[in-house]
Amino acid sequence: MPYKISFQLYSARNFPPLERQLEGLAAIGYDAVEPWLPAYEASPAEFRRKIDAAGLTCYGFHLPFKGLVADPQRFVDIAKTIGAWLLIPPYLEPQDRPTTPDGWRAIGRELGRVREIVAAEGLKLAWHNHDFEYRPLPDGSRPIDLLFESAGGEVGYEIDFAWVVRGGGDPLTELKRWKDRLYAIQVKDTAPAGTTAEGGWTAMGDGVVDWTALWPFFSETPADHLVVEHDEPADWRALAQRSYDTLVKLGARG
Repeated sequence: MPYKISFQLYSARNFPPLERQLEGLAAIGYDAVEPWLPAYEASPAEFRRKIDAAGLTCYGFHLPFKGLVADPQRFVDIAKTIGAWLLIPPYLEPQDRPTTPDGWRAIGRELGRVREIVAAEGLKLAWHNHDFEYRPLPDGSRPIDLLFESAGGEVGYEIDFAWVVRGGGDPLTELKRWKDRLYAIQVKDTAPAGTTAEGGWTAMGDGVVDWTALWPFFSETPADHLVVEHDEPADWRALAQRSYDTLVKLGARG
C-alpha cells in the first residue's frame, strides 16, 4: 500500500538552516514535514511559505500539551495556517507526569475535551508516546491504557515504536491494540540496549524494530502517512535517505 512520507523536523534541529533541510528532503522524495514548536513558532505563515516553496506539505505537527489545553484556538489557527489537519501533543515534562491512575485519566479527559474543540474546526487530535506511558504504575496499570480509556475513541494516536521498545512494550502487540486510533505512524528505530552512539537511536531498518513483521498491519489502520524521526542523528541527510530507502523497500511507494 502506498503511503505519504513525512520527516519530523526535530531530527534536524541541530543542522540549520531550515530551507536547506526542506530542499534536501524534497530531493530525496519526501512529501511532507512534521514540525515541532520552534520550527513554526515565530511565524506560522512564514513557515508555510518555506514548505510551499520546497514543494512539501504538512499533515500533522507537534505542540505542547499544556499550551494546547490552555489555548486550543491558538493551535487550531496555526494548523490552518501551515496546512495541517492533525494536532499532536507529544510529551509531558517529568514534573507534569501523573503518578496515579486518576492522574492519567485526567490527562485523557483533557485530551477528549480539546478533541471536541478541534473537531468542530474539521481537525483531528492524536497523542504521541514516549517510554513513560508504557511503564506500569505501582498498581500495575499502564498510563497509555488509562489515558486512552478516558480520552474517548475519537482521540487518535501517533505511535513511536522505538519509545514503545524502550518502555518495555512490544511493537506488534501495541500496533494491533491501537490500530483503530493510528492517524499517523512514526517509523522510528532504536539500536540494541547499551548502545551509546547517537543516543542509542538509529535510522529505520538499522535497529531492533522488526519492520517486516509490523508492515502488513499498517494497512489495517487509518494512517495515510508515515513519519521518519531520530532524536540525535550525527547526519540528518543520511538518516533521511536510509529511512526513506527502507520505506520504499517495504512498499511505501506502492
